[in-house]
Amino acid sequence: MRAPDTSDTSIAVIFHSGQGHTAALAHAVVSGIEATGAKAALFDADSAILRLDELAQFDGLVFGSPTYMGSVSAKFKAFMEESRLARGQWRDKVAAGFTNSASQSGDKLNTLVQLTVFAAQHGMLWVSLGLRAGNNSTQGSIDDLNRLGSFLGVMAQSNVDQSAEFTPPQSDRDTAFNLGQRVAMVAQQLRVGKYLEEGSVCMPM
Repeated sequence: MRAPDTSDTSIAVIFHSGQGHTAALAHAVVSGIEATGAKAALFDADSAILRLDELAQFDGLVFGSPTYMGSVSAKFKAFMEESRLARGQWRDKVAAGFTNSASQSGDKLNTLVQLTVFAAQHGMLWVSLGLRAGNNSTQGSIDDLNRLGSFLGVMAQSNVDQSAEFTPPQSDRDTAFNLGQRVAMVAQQLRVGKYLEEGSVCMPM
C-alpha cells in the first residue's frame, strides 16, 4: 500500500462576506492551509449551494460568516439549509469556523456555536482554535493572536468606518491564518491515520 501523500489533503473554505471583511479572513485561512502544503479552495455561500457534490471531495470544510444580529448571515444560513442535500457525505471530515463583527463582542460566540452545531449535524469533527487568549494583561495588545479570546473558532472585529483594506487588523488575519494551518494539519494526520488503520494486520493471539 502506497503511503499517503499529505500534499493531497484538500480543504474548502465556504464563506459569506457582506462588505469584504469576512472575505479577508477567508483568504487568510486559505493562506494558512496552503502553508502546510495542503490544497485550499474558496467558495462563496451562493456558489457553494450549487456545488455540494464537489464539497464532498474535500478532506475538510471551514465555515465563515459575519455575525449579523447574533447569528450567521441570511446568505450563509441559506447554504446551511441547502446542505441537507449532502446526505451524510461530510461525515468524519474536519470542520472549523470563523466570524467577524463590528463590535468587540457582537455576540460572535453565538455564531461559532451555530457553526459547530451545524458541523455536528453533518457528523463532522470540529477543530478548535488551539490558541491561548491574547490581549488580556498589561503586557498584551491588540496585536496579539486571538486578541478577542475565543477558543471555539476565530473571532475578528472590524471598525464600521473602515474598509476591508484596513480592518480587521493584521492580528485577526494572523489568527485566521493559524486556524487554516491547524485544520490542514489535523486533516493530514487523519489521512495518515486512516492509511495506517487500513494497512494494519491483526496478529494471532
